[in-house]
Amino acid sequence: MRVLLINPTANFEVMGSNPSALEESRGHSPPLGLLLLAGYLEAHSPWKVAILDTQALALSYEQIAARIKAARPEVVGITTMTQTLIDVLRIVEIVKAQSPSTRVVLGGPHTHLFAEETIRLPGIDFLVLGEGERNFAALLEQIDDPAALSQVPGLVFLEGDRVVKTSAPGLIDDLDALPFPARHLTDVRLYDSVLSPRRPVTTMFTSRGCPFVCTFCDRPHLGKKFRARSAENVVDEMERCIALGIREFLIYDDTFTVRRERVLEFCDLILRRGLDVGYDVRARVDTVDAEMLKKMARSGCRGIHYGVEAGTARILEVLGKGIDLPTVERVFTETKRAGIQVLAYFMIGAPGETRSEIHETFRVARTLDPDFLHLTILTPFPGTKIYRQGLATGIIERDVWRDFARRPHLGFVPPYWGENFSLDELNDLLLEGYRGFYRRPEYLFKRILAVRSPDELLRKAKAGLRLLTMKSKIQRG
Repeated sequence: MRVLLINPTANFEVMGSNPSALEESRGHSPPLGLLLLAGYLEAHSPWKVAILDTQALALSYEQIAARIKAARPEVVGITTMTQTLIDVLRIVEIVKAQSPSTRVVLGGPHTHLFAEETIRLPGIDFLVLGEGERNFAALLEQIDDPAALSQVPGLVFLEGDRVVKTSAPGLIDDLDALPFPARHLTDVRLYDSVLSPRRPVTTMFTSRGCPFVCTFCDRPHLGKKFRARSAENVVDEMERCIALGIREFLIYDDTFTVRRERVLEFCDLILRRGLDVGYDVRARVDTVDAEMLKKMARSGCRGIHYGVEAGTARILEVLGKGIDLPTVERVFTETKRAGIQVLAYFMIGAPGETRSEIHETFRVARTLDPDFLHLTILTPFPGTKIYRQGLATGIIERDVWRDFARRPHLGFVPPYWGENFSLDELNDLLLEGYRGFYRRPEYLFKRILAVRSPDELLRKAKAGLRLLTMKSKIQRG
């Protein structure tokens, strides 16, 4: 059986949404979920697996059709997020036009949240819910036996007009038992990042599940239970990547630093094995300390992404962050002192937030002076506490996400918290915040001094131009 896994285009403008300029400038990241799935299938099944990354290859729909025709897959799996749904459905249409008998399987956070709505869309044969490795492999084993499909956990399919949803898929506790991502199925040279000085770059997950309770965030397909790979297993994967010519890593865990001893062991193993690697992680300011930061820097940590989100104690409480600004200031200072770059996440437009509070957030961001600022308008995503609160209070008048899941259409504008501001006003404030941070002469001078190579200078110059000319993109929403 030939299985083709497709990473669709992430076209934010399809939904009229507003990604941060930094997000747009980062470069291409490997489709990690599909690489993990492919690695599992190669290790546990006889099927021939291929990956088509339409984003990194910048393929047109006509080119995608040609690639699918040449691959002749019997099963196509497509990773699906709400912001890629329009493109996913176009690819489904292409698959069915090329080969009506090819089975189309969708997985990802959108399908987990809107299973019944998604399975009723045209051309889709199955959904795989939750963590897909085991469930997808089990589906392939039973795909030609309709009677056995109902025994496969985490599946959704139609029997006539009736939606069949099998038992809950459960979470994978032993992450060390999973094979490494099948990076050999893509051209690793396609992937880079403005945040990394060397190419190529790859992404990694060293844990799954987030134990924290921020009101704006939810990962329903991964659960709240924190499950971590062993430090040894993670460093073994790094060595495998080095053999492919990869030495730069973006670790995509929600919070890499949840377990302090695991982080220290990870650093010790890198140092003991003498690995020349660089890596970035995401962390919370209340999960790191000076000793940890120093050891991370010695082992190759180049950057830490901290979610600060707001510059006032009141809005931090509204967002359920569980942190305070004095801790943020101390940890930013300790991180820089250790020689690690800081990327700070902030958002505007939280429930009840005023213009003066937004301006205080901008002031705090400039005072903290991270190396990079990631600023967005708060979007109440489905499944989050803030979205439920918006529906309950009438700030969000109807379940717009479910409506979109039922009837995907171009020009969809995600909800925002419209209590004190219009979307145009929030867009203007977002632009003000970005310009106030990135156009400071002292910031520009510092970034020029930090450049280490002509290649890095070129990539950062391109990213900077996108940041400085982002007005039309922001205001288009």
